Amino acid sequence: MPGSKRTLGLVALLLLVAGRPIHAETSLTPAGAEELMNDFWSLVSDVSSRVGLQARAPARPRPQAIPQGGRPIDLSDLSQPTVIEDRLRAAFQPGADLRVTIPGGTARRGDYSVGSAESLSGHLLVVDGNADVYGTLRGNLVAVKGDVVVHPGGVVTGDILTLGGEVRDRGGEIGGEVRSLRSAILSPAAPVQSEQLSPIQSVLRRLAGVLGVFLTLSVLGFGLVMFGRQNLEVVSDTVSHSFGRAFVTGLLGQILLLPTFGMLVVGLILSVAGILLLPFAIAVFAMLVVVGVVGGYLAVAHAMGETYTRRRMALGVIIGSPNSYRYLLVGLVALASLWAAWALFGWVPVAGSIVWGAAFFISWLLGTAGFGAALLSRAGIKENFSGRLFPPEALTDEYLWATPQFGVPAGRRPGTRTPSRGL
Repeated sequence: MPGSKRTLGLVALLLLVAGRPIHAETSLTPAGAEELMNDFWSLVSDVSSRVGLQARAPARPRPQAIPQGGRPIDLSDLSQPTVIEDRLRAAFQPGADLRVTIPGGTARRGDYSVGSAESLSGHLLVVDGNADVYGTLRGNLVAVKGDVVVHPGGVVTGDILTLGGEVRDRGGEIGGEVRSLRSAILSPAAPVQSEQLSPIQSVLRRLAGVLGVFLTLSVLGFGLVMFGRQNLEVVSDTVSHSFGRAFVTGLLGQILLLPTFGMLVVGLILSVAGILLLPFAIAVFAMLVVVGVVGGYLAVAHAMGETYTRRRMALGVIIGSPNSYRYLLVGLVALASLWAAWALFGWVPVAGSIVWGAAFFISWLLGTAGFGAALLSRAGIKENFSGRLFPPEALTDEYLWATPQFGVPAGRRPGTRTPSRGL
């Protein structure tokens, strides 16, 4: 039909442009038309694959032979791809010259093709490039970070393994098995350069981190003083007057944190209404833990700043405005100085680890005490352990003027005389 002839003519024109031979006996016969169409679709897929490969990997290394040397890599058995991958990973060290020895074979870098008139004997390793087979390869073929394309007329008598690529059979012949493995081998074409910081750069980066944490805690602390000053002071006084008890309570709270969370989740799951409330319960539990830890740590900073400021005032130093803002800021500066020391000396091989361990231990100790104080005071609601409550005897006349039982020196009643020693 005219339409079929027109289509065959277009296919023949495309094949001529592509340089494909056209035989006279395949012009208008049905078998010839089918052969032309097969060649046409093979050409289209070949062009599209090449365009796609260029779009995916625009920067290919220059094709070249890989020098012999280094650890030998045996490619005679490809039945265990992970073993081959481990051997290649050990050979491809970033920053070092690539030298590979393939017993009974060759190694190439970049795109490599076996011509239609070539017959290559031995195993072949292609690194950072595609392997196009138009001729005959008598051996196994391994491609690293590249694809293997077996074109019409191409023959691979052995197995094919791709690490980080795929195998595309365009009408060739593969005598062995085909395996593809997603690999993370770092080939020399694109080595990952680890970031090497100088001591000054590392110090500046650590100081920036410490400063960021300090500013964040300062903002949170000032907000807590503004909206919850009374609760913060109660927790702070609990830390000051019952430090040991607060530390033990905080330690037990840390131990029982996960079991309590598990009991909460299991208890809610056992009921239908509890399942609906489970997400909200988890969110509230996490929020309470964060508030307890952060609030307790800020209370410790408040207690440290208050103790330091009052001692200076006792020595006669005039303080302009001794308030909770000043206490909190002074305490946070003292706590940040621990990590500032690590930021300055963290690059020293042994001393940096010691300073980091000391800063972490002290921060954990004080944070545990603050968390325990928050638990003891019920987030600053109860004043039982803050040293603010006096026993009932302290409000009676007998306790004030007679000899007490709590170690307070007795005073003389007004209007009475102190008996003499002779009477």
